[in-house]
Amino acid sequence: MKASRLAATGAVAATAVVILSSPAFAHVSVAPEGTAAKGGYAVVDFKVPNERDNASTSKLEVAFPADHPLASVMPEPMAGWKIQVTKSKLAKPLELHGKQITEAVTKVTWTATSAAAGIQPGYFEKFPVSIGALPEDADELVFKAIQTYSNKEVVRWIEVQEDGGEEPETPAPVLALSAATEDGHHGSTAAEKTDAKTENAAAATEAAPADSSDTTARVLGVVGIVVGALGVAYGVLAGRRRSDA
Repeated sequence: MKASRLAATGAVAATAVVILSSPAFAHVSVAPEGTAAKGGYAVVDFKVPNERDNASTSKLEVAFPADHPLASVMPEPMAGWKIQVTKSKLAKPLELHGKQITEAVTKVTWTATSAAAGIQPGYFEKFPVSIGALPEDADELVFKAIQTYSNKEVVRWIEVQEDGGEEPETPAPVLALSAATEDGHHGSTAAEKTDAKTENAAAATEAAPADSSDTTARVLGVVGIVVGALGVAYGVLAGRRRSDA
């Protein structure tokens, strides 16, 4: 009886964990590739899971924050998806590299080019976008998203969580911003990571000949010592033979 009760209690607890944790991974979210530092640029991924068993995700619309407009928004091309970038006039122009920007991206829409190209049941997909310059007077950016399924069902991920409140049923994706670094390098991008890997590989290639030469020198040195020792031994033996004679 005790064993059966413990098993039943464990099953209930496990079910509760699944139910309570499911919203944490089931909704549309946004996260940087590396860091998203204030005042800098970043590549962010909008992660979209398919929560239906009988339909695929055929469309994603992401609204960019109007209170903190971004002068540069560049989505990465994706096979099987048509991408539309919508811009709007700004009430107050932005400064970017010494130039005034009078319009900014307010929405990016991804539409599957075919039923097979959409996000199938049981899968998720990431939608990368390069954004900047990130605001210096904010700790986070809220992106409201709309997910459309192939059966015409629409899920609006637009609810903003209040401070100290519970997570809403359909929360909007939120991007947390980190502090700018003192050396002026704001965040990290995939391009910077690739450059670093290339530099490391080049350094390793340049160091290879030196390492090889050093190893060869050591081998020759050891051989020389052995040959010298053999010569000394031979001389000693020869001397003894003469004395015996």
